[in-house]
Amino acid sequence: MLSDIEIAQQNKMEPIADVARAAGLSESKLDLYGTYKAKLTFKALRALQAKACSSARGKLILVTAMTPTAAGEGKSTVTIALGDALRSMGKNAVVALREPSLGPCFGIKGGACGGGYAQVVPMEDINLHFTGDIHAITAANNLMAALIDNHIQQGNELGIDPRTVTWKRCVDLNDRALRSVIVGLGGRIDGVPRETHFQISVASEIMAIVCLSKTIGELKERISRITVGETYSKRPVAFGELHCTGAIACLLKDAIRPNLVQTLEHTPAFVHGGPFANIAHGCNSINATLCALATGDYVVTEAGFAADLGAEKFLDIKCRMNGLSPAAAVLVVTVRALKMHGGVAKSDLRIENLSAVEEGFANVRVHVENLRKFGLSVVVAINVFESDTDQELLLVKKLSESCGAPLVRCEGWGRGGAGATELAHEVAAICERPSSFSPLYPLDIPLAKKIEVLATEIYRAGSVSFESRALKKLSEYESQGYGSLPVCMAKTQNSLSHDKTVLGAPSGYVFPVRDVQLYSGAGFVVAFAGDIVDMPGLPKVPSALNIDVSDDGIVSGLF
Repeated sequence: MLSDIEIAQQNKMEPIADVARAAGLSESKLDLYGTYKAKLTFKALRALQAKACSSARGKLILVTAMTPTAAGEGKSTVTIALGDALRSMGKNAVVALREPSLGPCFGIKGGACGGGYAQVVPMEDINLHFTGDIHAITAANNLMAALIDNHIQQGNELGIDPRTVTWKRCVDLNDRALRSVIVGLGGRIDGVPRETHFQISVASEIMAIVCLSKTIGELKERISRITVGETYSKRPVAFGELHCTGAIACLLKDAIRPNLVQTLEHTPAFVHGGPFANIAHGCNSINATLCALATGDYVVTEAGFAADLGAEKFLDIKCRMNGLSPAAAVLVVTVRALKMHGGVAKSDLRIENLSAVEEGFANVRVHVENLRKFGLSVVVAINVFESDTDQELLLVKKLSESCGAPLVRCEGWGRGGAGATELAHEVAAICERPSSFSPLYPLDIPLAKKIEVLATEIYRAGSVSFESRALKKLSEYESQGYGSLPVCMAKTQNSLSHDKTVLGAPSGYVFPVRDVQLYSGAGFVVAFAGDIVDMPGLPKVPSALNIDVSDDGIVSGLF
């Protein structure tokens, strides 16, 4: 059996100019990055933004999933296969995905371009550096940090208290040794010593800002209003007060423009932006989504991790900020994940276990109910594996139908778009129905109440406990005029709850919020629950052990 990277390397890609032409984009609207990758020009971007804001834009389809497990669910694979299937039916379909982070690629996950015969290509390039967007975000983020420290060193005209600086440096790798560091050691010429920490680049506020900004002007405005610390008199300091916003924007001028690539079946794919969904808002850039909506009649996009994280943030943050209204939601499930949520060890997943499937389905039921709270029509897509038995698949179908959601088999990994034809027909039919989408909570309620809504309505907690510092900071944010911002929850992706060890559908527990952080530039408040951190560590056996490159530059072992 071929690996994902071997399948991708055997595929014959079309020149990206030809793929763009099929999406109605001439080569003059592209900045080519070789033969198979391109960015849109600013002129083309502005034209597509205008079209996407008209009634001519396509229908938006969100692909999300049940709570992930170590067995893998294949959400991106289903997303890509669905886009290919819609296009093979004669529908003008476009895919919109996030860019992979180097952290997971070399850490625990491997590649992030789909799998099997449902992938975006060139797979190696997309996983490794791509067009340099995340590197630009890293450089911009760290230039800000250097400028803040330099301001303090060179006289500190604003009177910034070094102990209050909240801006963190970042790197797009998993490196637990950088979680807590002290900078400025040495002598007087080496800066003011202070404790700080690094975060992974895809969790940085700059990543969120790039993904939520439509223009350079908006990018500058958002960067200017980032809160970086306080003065000795406890006045919040915005980065714009350092008068360096233009320099940061210069580093991001290309990163804000969407990237165009293709699937194995040559469906146009906008791959742009990569915020983590367990920490940040977890969906591709608004510019990529708008460009897809302007070039396709059907846009298939995914949001990171499960519906309690990526989908909720996609709906409550991204869609709310930009007036988007999804036409349908696809919830990806697998028999393997159901059995793990039902208590089966990963080593025993190939053994038929109907009782574990039924017990684990409680997790799916919660996600279906949650998506409906936003007014969305939901179809359950079961990503089929060879170890699944007919009895297990039949049981999942019955369980899905019992909670009012049609279930459709998807075999995109092995068959590409042909394996998602039935799913495409079901989704296309749902898209013809009126959508009644609305966000989960209003923005005019207190920040703590928004957190409570998420915890009780989405995570099914019985109550929320706030550490005193979290409550104090929430009160300060509201007094500073930020009470109307949405909340971006940072919690484990491995459970509906805050505790990664609790599988299935926990309920009635106490949801602990230990801290909050204002992302005033991005436009949301991040709440940290449980032991979640914004700098992951490498596992005992990282994916990096399997990755290599030949003298001819051929990459191997990347998933």
